[in-house]
Amino acid sequence: MTHQIVLSGHGTKYVLQLIASTLKSLRVWNVRFQDGAEAVLFKCGSEWMQRNEDNLDHWLIKAIGEKIDQINPQISFS
Repeated sequence: MTHQIVLSGHGTKYVLQLIASTLKSLRVWNVRFQDGAEAVLFKCGSEWMQRNEDNLDHWLIKAIGEKIDQINPQISFS
């Protein structure tokens, strides 16, 4: 399932595409930015994390994670 959100922070407006997915048994979110950059976020307990290869700022990870948490948690992953 794909969701599009608009985030603004630190004087910059981010338009993101969020794609819910699974990796093995872990629920992940593929995040695509307007400039073509991509990141993968996942939740560990109550903390949002990113892949080691992704270099998002902590405040941006937290802001994106809060938006994801607002999305209906009953999303189907089929």
